[in-house]
Amino acid sequence: MWSGAGVRDARADAALYSIDDAQANGAPGSIIRVEPMDGAPLGASAYRVLYRSIGVHGEPIAVSGVIVIPAGPAPASGRPVVAWAHPTTGVVPRCAPSEGRFVFQTMMGLRDMVRHGYIVAATDYPGLGTAGPHPYLVGASEAHAVIDIVRAAHELPGADASADYAVWGHSQGGQAALFTGMLSKRYAPALNLVGVAAAAPAADLKTLLRDDADTDGGRNVTAMTLWSWQRVFGAPIDQVVEPAAMPAVDALSNECIESPLDMVERNYSQRPLRQQFLSVKDITTIEPWKSLLEQNEAGTLPPELPVFIAQGAADRLVLPAVTQAYVQRLCEAGSRVDYVELPGVHHGFIGSDSAVQAVDWMADRFEGKPAPDSCARAPR
Repeated sequence: MWSGAGVRDARADAALYSIDDAQANGAPGSIIRVEPMDGAPLGASAYRVLYRSIGVHGEPIAVSGVIVIPAGPAPASGRPVVAWAHPTTGVVPRCAPSEGRFVFQTMMGLRDMVRHGYIVAATDYPGLGTAGPHPYLVGASEAHAVIDIVRAAHELPGADASADYAVWGHSQGGQAALFTGMLSKRYAPALNLVGVAAAAPAADLKTLLRDDADTDGGRNVTAMTLWSWQRVFGAPIDQVVEPAAMPAVDALSNECIESPLDMVERNYSQRPLRQQFLSVKDITTIEPWKSLLEQNEAGTLPPELPVFIAQGAADRLVLPAVTQAYVQRLCEAGSRVDYVELPGVHHGFIGSDSAVQAVDWMADRFEGKPAPDSCARAPR
């Protein structure tokens, strides 16, 4: 679930992310504030935006993100929108991708999407950029933010966004993409979701936290999840984490995941957790964690909604067998799934390595072509 969001960008105006409570009131997707950005590819225009959404407890909130609009006139039918859902960057406000110096490089497939004439709408998710904590791996929260930045794109002058959109995400963003597919029709009936594309999605959180408990990546994800959910849901972290492990959990949860150097630093931060971490044998059986994990496992999608899923065969965080099991569930529910497994690809690279295929797949969905289907054969 790692990202390469880069170092902080001094050009980002801190005031963009700050609001008073009253400013959050309004229609989801309506824009509060806009700030132009430089550096978008192929002559595109780009904006940091602060927009309205819905929080985990149903409250009005503000969420930040980036919207990229291709150069040139829009087609008569409007520009299709791709919602990019990013992988893990952290759980505290300063880890927002929209503040990263290399934010455009971390939107996997951005140049291809702009070349196709698509608007790219990239949410930070709640609590990144804006006041935290970020509800980490909370699927409905991510999906609301994804859908509402698509709505926000319709408000930007010159965007000329059409009602058609696709969602494309990696890891945590893959979970966000799946939940967007689950919720879009009910949450935003005026929009037309044409397809869901996900790379190594965090679809099964119970398996992720249980099977990866003894790996460095798994300890990172578990630490940030427990730290976030204690603050978001009031779940008692002291009942499942050894007191001596809390300094390492706090340290990991206050570090951003932005570059290879950050991963080296996190390796040092999480080392104490190799000796001492959880005080329970299996956190996935302990309430309220058990119920929270179940609530944030991805379900099946409407069968008429096409799905693209990419998986790295060498992934040791989101295991290929777990993704294959989720694909099988989708197939049994009647979905048309294009499943692609790339040999030798690890978790951190599956988003970039599958981006060309994902963008081509989304282009076909926007054009109304029949969706390919792997369900009639074993995953390749």
